[in-house]
Amino acid sequence: MVLSKFMPRNPQFSAKFAEAARNAHATAKALVDLLENYTDVENKVQKVRDLEHEGDRITREVTSLLAESFIVPFDREDIIDLNNELDDLVDDMEDAARKLSLYGIEKPLPQMAQLARVVEQQCALLAQGMPMIEDKNRVKELAALANQIRQLEDQGDTISDDVQRTLYLSVTDVPGMIRAMRGGEIANLLEDASDQAQRVAKTVESILLKNA
Repeated sequence: MVLSKFMPRNPQFSAKFAEAARNAHATAKALVDLLENYTDVENKVQKVRDLEHEGDRITREVTSLLAESFIVPFDREDIIDLNNELDDLVDDMEDAARKLSLYGIEKPLPQMAQLARVVEQQCALLAQGMPMIEDKNRVKELAALANQIRQLEDQGDTISDDVQRTLYLSVTDVPGMIRAMRGGEIANLLEDASDQAQRVAKTVESILLKNA
């Protein structure tokens, strides 16, 4: 333990998490573009999938860094949790985009784009806050960002409820029910992404508080 004080910490962790947050924001922006401008769907879905693959690359690199590093900037368990949570965030967004294509959704509800916009705003805040993760002087600033992300998650819940109500409104036949169920699944994935963004923010805030 005494020797650990003299061992250099690997500075790449913070850089990789910042890169992952930026990639999540890019994914969210691509998803918003898909839902708000629902044309050239297959190419836009592929863009989201490419960004998800980029996220996977970053996740693997963090895992490798963890295996190679003797001294890490914060608890290994926190590194693992944050790495997995960022990966799950991008996975949820990619899954929503992929289902739009897979189910042949002709026209998504406007509320779905609104929900994606909430996720994009959350990811923008994560990208803004992630570089602060090792800065002990920015606890309050990061806590304020985390609170904004929580407030956006509440907005997302409200929009998601509205999506579900709208989808099942006046459904009277089996094909209509299938369309509603498929739309509901996509909306749930978007809501999951919003929830996941909040989990990431909570983990980042916890890391900074524990190391303050």
